[in-house]
Amino acid sequence: MKTFRVLALMAALLLLGAEARAETTLRIGLAEDPDILDPTLARTYVGRIVFSAVCDKLFDIDEKLNIVPQLALSHETSADGKEVTIKLRPGVKFHDGEPLDAEAAKFSIERHLTLPGSFRKPELASLDHVEVVDPLTIKLVLKAPFSPLIAQLTDRAGMMVSPKAAREAGDKFGLHPVCAGPYKFVERVQQDRMVFEKFADYWNKDNVFIDRIVYLPIVDATVRLANLKSGSLDLIERVLATDIKDVRADNRLKLSTAIELGYQGITLNIGNDKAKGPLSQSAKVRQALDLSIDREAINQVVFNGEFMPGNQWVNPEHPYYQKAFPIRVTEFATSLKQAEAGEYQAYLLAWSGRIDPDGNSYVFLHGKAPQNYSVWANADADKALDDARLVTDMAQRKAIYEKLAKHELNDEAILYIYHRRILIAHTTKLEGYKQMPDGLVRVVGLKLK
Repeated sequence: MKTFRVLALMAALLLLGAEARAETTLRIGLAEDPDILDPTLARTYVGRIVFSAVCDKLFDIDEKLNIVPQLALSHETSADGKEVTIKLRPGVKFHDGEPLDAEAAKFSIERHLTLPGSFRKPELASLDHVEVVDPLTIKLVLKAPFSPLIAQLTDRAGMMVSPKAAREAGDKFGLHPVCAGPYKFVERVQQDRMVFEKFADYWNKDNVFIDRIVYLPIVDATVRLANLKSGSLDLIERVLATDIKDVRADNRLKLSTAIELGYQGITLNIGNDKAKGPLSQSAKVRQALDLSIDREAINQVVFNGEFMPGNQWVNPEHPYYQKAFPIRVTEFATSLKQAEAGEYQAYLLAWSGRIDPDGNSYVFLHGKAPQNYSVWANADADKALDDARLVTDMAQRKAIYEKLAKHELNDEAILYIYHRRILIAHTTKLEGYKQMPDGLVRVVGLKLK
């Protein structure tokens, strides 16, 4: 009998050991397949979701939109606003084992500025050059003060890539990204899956509890939800507003939400309309279209009242929202190439948003900005956009943006319609999930029971 008990105890211990060693895999359903997995060249929202597990940034945000350290420990701006000194976190490694030091950080930022086709270049346009101060300190020297700079570094412009891997891969880097995030690249099958595994030398490895992450693009929202309910997925993004009640009624699921930073709007072609239609020829016609859109009706009928009607590039709860220009409650696309070519009159555009209002306005409204698809040209609006970049005081910046709002809402280059509620559903087996306003899925700290 004693021998039997000893054997039973040994078997139990072996079983517990096997369970402890069992790998955990988090399966995430995406609404689309991301574009290239190169933070310098990428431009999709779902790509940003994937990057949040793979490529850490110099800074991040918290739930209240405060900027917090990530790969950087601190930053200091000179009195004239033209030099920003950044201290890097010691002991950080890239997925290939190379150290993240000042030289590597300098390389990554310069790559964002100089790589052909870079979508980060406009975000860092004020940067003149990067200096290495010491092995863990860099100095960003600006052409002029640029108040949104640190906010830009909380996104892809602040993602660091391995210089060695980037040099070796050249323009193929996005096929096998090597960054300094909690998970490293394993494989990608286009339109099918992206697989990443835990990086053993991650600087914050004590807070990484899941061994492997698999991202699965599933375009149909109903199919995504069905896969979550069946247990084939653990988390899905962009739940339909019409499915909210269904998710909340299922005790195996949990819904995490936040109002997005971005907006959903209609860009009206003003300066590059080849058809010369009435929308491009008259601000009054554009204003009439705006007045015909019942934003609240759209929210109630289409989105079950879960979204937030809006008329500006930030939502009505944002500190930079211009209350002098409230929403008028009245009556409610094509491809990027067509937009850039001017082969449209109205373009339905969704923008996932940035934490600083500059990121929601400048790139679309400034006369010389690369994504000014309306080709709107207004010298006073351009001046307001430029001036807002030069000051850091919130009251001063908000007053400047009020001038911009007056011009944009009169000319109606973009009709801002509503702000989505970020809807993330996941199994109750997933613990520690918090939804941030930028809509990204952060995986550090998550546990899967």
